[in-house]
Amino acid sequence: MSEIIIREIEVRDNEIIANLIRQVLVELGAPKVGTAYEDEALKSLSEVYLAPKAVYYVFEEYGKILGGAGIAPLESADATVCELQKMYFLPEARGKGYGAKLMQKCLITAKEFGYEKCYLETLPYMKAAVKLYEKTGFVELSAPIGDTGHYSCSKWMIKEL
Repeated sequence: MSEIIIREIEVRDNEIIANLIRQVLVELGAPKVGTAYEDEALKSLSEVYLAPKAVYYVFEEYGKILGGAGIAPLESADATVCELQKMYFLPEARGKGYGAKLMQKCLITAKEFGYEKCYLETLPYMKAAVKLYEKTGFVELSAPIGDTGHYSCSKWMIKEL
């Protein structure tokens, strides 16, 4: 049985998770502009997620970071709405239920923070991710809410917590 750990991001993880996110976006053919690829926050995620009602978790197996996801207030939205942010996994971690496990951790934390809804943005052709979101209870919206700056993401979803 593998040694799987979900833990909060640390300073030593910043470069690793930034590279992982960019690698996955390139692999999936996502635009480099208007997505997480160009987020300035990638340089210092551990500091960014020190903000109130925010957390970023990394997922590791045998000491190697295989993915991550975070929860933070949704910019320019009602304070009861959070955003599931920067959820990406390396290919070797996909299809094993790890994404569902990490998402549940994020959603439980969001509820503990007092959020009532969780919003996310993705790309329509990220089929496996969309399937996971739908299975978890996210429903599609007809337009974005808040201001994520990710104008290339054209699929918007929300979940009641």
